[in-house]
Amino acid sequence: MKAKQTNTRVILQGSHKTPLKGAKLTGKLDPDERLEVTARVRPRAALADSTEFAALTGSPPAQRRHLSREEFAARFGADPADVERIEQFAHEHDLDVVSSQTGQRTVRLSGTLKAMQAAFGVKLKAAVFNKVKFRHRSGAISVPKDVAPLIEGVFGLDNRPVVRAHFRFKPLPKGKRPRAGSARPFTPVEVASVYNFPAGVDGSGQCIAILEFGGGYRRADLKKYFTGLGVPMPTVTTVSVDGGHNSPTGDPQSADGEVMLDIEVAGAIAPKAKLAVYFAPNSDDSFLNALRAAVHDSTRKPSVISISWGAPELSSTEQSLKDYDAVCQEAAVMGVTICCAAGDHGTDDTEKPSKRVNVDFPASSPHVLACGEEASAKCFRCRPGRRTPTCPVR
Repeated sequence: MKAKQTNTRVILQGSHKTPLKGAKLTGKLDPDERLEVTARVRPRAALADSTEFAALTGSPPAQRRHLSREEFAARFGADPADVERIEQFAHEHDLDVVSSQTGQRTVRLSGTLKAMQAAFGVKLKAAVFNKVKFRHRSGAISVPKDVAPLIEGVFGLDNRPVVRAHFRFKPLPKGKRPRAGSARPFTPVEVASVYNFPAGVDGSGQCIAILEFGGGYRRADLKKYFTGLGVPMPTVTTVSVDGGHNSPTGDPQSADGEVMLDIEVAGAIAPKAKLAVYFAPNSDDSFLNALRAAVHDSTRKPSVISISWGAPELSSTEQSLKDYDAVCQEAAVMGVTICCAAGDHGTDDTEKPSKRVNVDFPASSPHVLACGEEASAKCFRCRPGRRTPTCPVR
């Protein structure tokens, strides 16, 4: 027998989502379609008010003591009682609990589209943007009054693409072809030398997490690249998040170019570090899940996280921005450095500049290291007699 439901509902603060500009609504969705969402649970203690966070922000790096992932989960994870009430809420609305993780403060829920709409007070519609089909919502999310204080955000109802890779090829002037022996890009090793990267360090004993939201890599291409560079091939592991996979297309100007570039740079500078590449779908929910998976990964234990994807900050909801930043705070307390690309498009990160300044997120988070991105990328798919017209190696 189901527990008695309350009719009193309140809006989750910061959950209001605006329609995606340029998207075309294409009609209704199948009410029996199943989907999964992630509910982010409040912490048992506020991290920002803790002595650990104050010590981190007010002390020199050499004097900081970071918490282990286990210590963090025990002190700042979700209260099991809060998780239990959210699971009860799911039961009341015919939703299944896929998983609950107190350390990451998440409850993963599954159910039909009809049940999700009723549980969270939303209307989901079919939409398409740039030939990509997705679920679209606008407006706010609401939940029963007694559940609202326990939930900081609900992600996955709308699964529109949210970020893009930050790399570009420098096109050749029309009618020109690459010329052998002319100007070429710097290699990662040369860039490290220019920036006085410390000598005598090679990443031994460390793990670098790399987040990717499309594309993939081929081991043969990596081997060819590192052999040509004269650097040992790094150990690369792929991690699947929300069904994301290493899916190379073979087109260097697709997301493959970003994936390869990320691995090549990290592997060239720190060849003895283990590289863990977390592949996830391109959505708000999966981006957050990939970031949480890397930050809280107690198996691979990455000490650095590289994110070369982003979007203008104004394209995110308030609850998304707060949750991204909260995970970045968690990383800082555990001694994990997050490096985020600031983008290649100046002050608005859009192909056609807008009339106002827009910073890029998550690079704009105060708890990450924002990095300028490469202006061009080496074409790793080039073969003798098979150079692509826009290959910057010339």
